[in-house]
Amino acid sequence: MSPLQLVSLKSEVSRSPLETFVACAHQMLDPATPEAVRRAMEPRLLAQLPALRALGVFELFELRDPALKTWLADELAELLASGRE
Repeated sequence: MSPLQLVSLKSEVSRSPLETFVACAHQMLDPATPEAVRRAMEPRLLAQLPALRALGVFELFELRDPALKTWLADELAELLASGRE
């Protein structure tokens, strides 16, 4: 199943934060993903950060894509600085 089939633009209540994050990340990293879809995935992916941080996911796993890793590190730092976590 392709990542495009995994995540639709509609929210799904039954997905865990980790499932949503992984599916969105796959779509964002796939060169075949249209830019509009990639942009639509950004807020969905970012919305998962507080839950994933609370679960300790980023202490257990390391992102291998350098651009995604840097972007999310910046977003997590901003999240912590703003107190929105």
